[in-house]
Amino acid sequence: MKIQFVEKQKFTQWWIWLILIGLGLFTVFGIVKQLILKEPFGDKPMSNIGIIIFSIFIFGFIYFTYYITLITQINNDGIKMRFVPFIKKEIKWNELKSAKIVNYGFVGYGIRLGSTYGTVYNINGNKGLALELTNGKKFVIGTQKHNELKDVIEKYLVS
Repeated sequence: MKIQFVEKQKFTQWWIWLILIGLGLFTVFGIVKQLILKEPFGDKPMSNIGIIIFSIFIFGFIYFTYYITLITQINNDGIKMRFVPFIKKEIKWNELKSAKIVNYGFVGYGIRLGSTYGTVYNINGNKGLALELTNGKKFVIGTQKHNELKDVIEKYLVS
């Protein structure tokens, strides 16, 4: 029997993008006002080089947020998880002590340490695949496809 599951998650929360786009527009406004119109931006304006560096940082942060991806792949070899660009894990089936879908509550976004289930890798929501390895390590991979993921895990655990 062939087991196959793939999920790719990105930050899609409207409020995160509203904040990021607002920061980007604020930065563009500052550049236009100070560098193009030659008017100081604010009561205590940055230097021109300062505003350029700040703009590069802000747009870099926006791109970085867009780039972050949580990828979960399950096949007959095991479970692969990548939290691009930070973490890459591969778990063979024989290294797995337990696997279950859990509601871990809201712990925030990104990589969260110290939950009941170990480290949580989360892009959105509060459900995930809680894994405990034979070496005692525990972690959770957040998911938006918890029903499909549960079916795949149950098929493997039964077979």
